[in-house]
Amino acid sequence: MVADRLRIVYFGTPAFAVPSLEALLHSRHDVIALVSQPDRPRGRGQQLQPTPTKQVALNHSVAVLQPARIKDEAFLQQIRDLSPDLGVVAAFGRILPDALLAIPPLGMINVHASLLPKYRGAAPVHRAVLAGDAETGVTIMRIVTELDAGPMFATTVVPIPEDATSGEIEAALAVAGAALLLDVVNAIADGRAIETPQDHASATHAAKITKEEGAIDWTAPASVIHNKVRGLQPWPLASTTLRGARYVIRRSQVLEQQTSEVPGTIVTAHHDDLIVAAGGGTSLRVLEIQPEGRRAMSVREFLAGHRLRPGERFGS
Repeated sequence: MVADRLRIVYFGTPAFAVPSLEALLHSRHDVIALVSQPDRPRGRGQQLQPTPTKQVALNHSVAVLQPARIKDEAFLQQIRDLSPDLGVVAAFGRILPDALLAIPPLGMINVHASLLPKYRGAAPVHRAVLAGDAETGVTIMRIVTELDAGPMFATTVVPIPEDATSGEIEAALAVAGAALLLDVVNAIADGRAIETPQDHASATHAAKITKEEGAIDWTAPASVIHNKVRGLQPWPLASTTLRGARYVIRRSQVLEQQTSEVPGTIVTAHHDDLIVAAGGGTSLRVLEIQPEGRRAMSVREFLAGHRLRPGERFGS
């Protein structure tokens, strides 16, 4: 099929999906509907708030569908009635049934936040940062029944700075993915898109992040703890305990200095320095810390109100 303008149904919910939606809205193609997950209550008042993509769609007078169940025949018929040429998915948050994938004549494609076949699954950005990877990227792929296993149209590489958080990398990937998506959609419309099968033998899985992963194990090397601090942002955050209280470590730095202290032991707690012993004789400098129930603060500000003593141990 060669068409100057494609009729596109867009599936996406969070902030990551906004740049790609906006790119399509400003393209030669027609976004005929947005499918988003239902609105959720947020904030202290727990008021229903529109999803990030819904707000954008409403601002552009695009129809919004928020089905409770995407397998329901009534919803599937709504999509059929729209007569889409192509479906585009970016962080929709649900597995799409085969009956839905079969509706658009040109199929459905996905903006996936990794360099496939690495990090198939729910948390590719977090897993890349947690692993200390130096780079990641975006893959535009065809959606098939098996999770993130479809052939690839294009990829783009995005570096991961040593101190970057998952939230920061995800924002960069969202922008990079939007530009790449538009190139692919245009190529599909023009009949010049090329699909490359994935090397399934090289596939790795990016499992969903759990709250339990936030607990810091001080016996791990400082580099591993540092990657956890930045990799588990914005949720569930890396945390530790001291004197029965929980503290979230928001920013950290790996130090070259070696220590013989037991992991978790506070080596220095003075002015801007809060240095903690980690596994293998390594040391971690805490740069920003957040007592439970309070805001994040610099180490200097934190130590002004919390008298920590060298020799005390986090995690005990």
